[in-house]
Amino acid sequence: MNLLRKLFVGSSAFAVLTGSALAGITVSSPENGASVYSPFNLSANASTCSSQNVVSMGYSFDSSTDTIIVSGAALNASVAYTSGSHTLHVKAWGSSGAACDTDVAITIDSDAMASLLSLPADVLSVSAIQVLSNWIGSTDTAGSGTTTGWTTIVGSPSLSGHAREFQITFTNSGSERFDDTFGDDNTSTNFLYDTYVYLNSTSSKIANLEFDLNQTMQNGQTAIFGFQCDGWSSTWDYTANAGSPTNPVDTWVHSHQYCNPRTWSINVWHHVQIGYYRNSSGQVTYQAVWLDGLEMPINATVSSAFALGWSPVLLTNFQIDGYGSSGAANVWMDNLTVYRW
Repeated sequence: MNLLRKLFVGSSAFAVLTGSALAGITVSSPENGASVYSPFNLSANASTCSSQNVVSMGYSFDSSTDTIIVSGAALNASVAYTSGSHTLHVKAWGSSGAACDTDVAITIDSDAMASLLSLPADVLSVSAIQVLSNWIGSTDTAGSGTTTGWTTIVGSPSLSGHAREFQITFTNSGSERFDDTFGDDNTSTNFLYDTYVYLNSTSSKIANLEFDLNQTMQNGQTAIFGFQCDGWSSTWDYTANAGSPTNPVDTWVHSHQYCNPRTWSINVWHHVQIGYYRNSSGQVTYQAVWLDGLEMPINATVSSAFALGWSPVLLTNFQIDGYGSSGAANVWMDNLTVYRW
C-alpha cells in the first residue's frame, strides 16, 4: 500500500468529529488499552465521516502533526513507533472535506521477544530453515479440492537475500502442504516458531496460512503443534487430538484471537511468532502468537500426541489453502527460525 507522508496543523479549518460513534471509524487492531510491540498491526475502516463517503484514512501519535495517509476507506499497516504510553489517532476524511478522528490508548514495547518466555542461555535453534534444500510439496488430501505447487529460493522480495517462494494453483479451495525436516531432537519441550511472511495481490485467493511443527517424543509418539491463520472463521486456530494417540482425531480449534490472511497488508513483510510447550505425554500448551509485534494470548492446553510410528524427527509444515472455486497464490517466507529448549 502506497503511504504518503503529509503534515496537518491541529487548527485545521475542517471540523473534526471525535469518537468512533460520531466518526464511523472502527479500529479492529489494536484494542483500546492494549499493550503492543513495535512494529504492530493497525487495522481500521470507516463507513462515513459526517455523513460523507470516506475517501482516505490515516493515523498519527500523541500531539504530533505528522500524519500517515492512505487512500480508501480501510487502513491496514505495520506501524513502528517509540516505546511508552501513547494515544493513537485514527483518522478519516470525507469526500466533501469532513475530518474525523477516534483515539486509541496503547502502550508500546520495542522488543516483542521480551514478553515471551525467558529463553535460556543454552537455547538451541535452527535458523534459515527456508533455505534448506529438501522442501517437498504435496496436496492435502483432507480437503475436497486439488492443487499443484512449487517452491524455490529467490533474492527478491527478501530480507536475508534468500527467501523461499511458494506458489500454488488450486480448484475447489484446495490446499498445498510444503514440509521440511531440520533435526531429530526428541527431548526439547519448549518451542518458539519465528518467521517472516510476504504476500502480494494474490492474497485474495488465500483461505488459510498454516505454520506447523512436528516432533517425535521419547515415547515414540509424535507431538503435532499445528497453528493457522484461518480466513474462514477469521481466527487463529490450533490443533488437538480429540481421540487417542492410537486412534487419533485431528481437530482444529478456533481461538478467540482474530486472524484472516486476506486482510494482511500486501507487499510488506509480516513477522509471525508462535510460542508453545508440551509435557512428556504430548499435552500441548499454546501460549501466544505475535503478528507484527502484536501479542495475542492463546493460553490453551490440549492433547496433541499421535502414534505415527515415526523415527526421531523435527519437521515443519507450511500450508497454503486456496479460497474459491479456482485460482493461484504466491507467498514468500524468510528468516524461518525454530528455537527449542
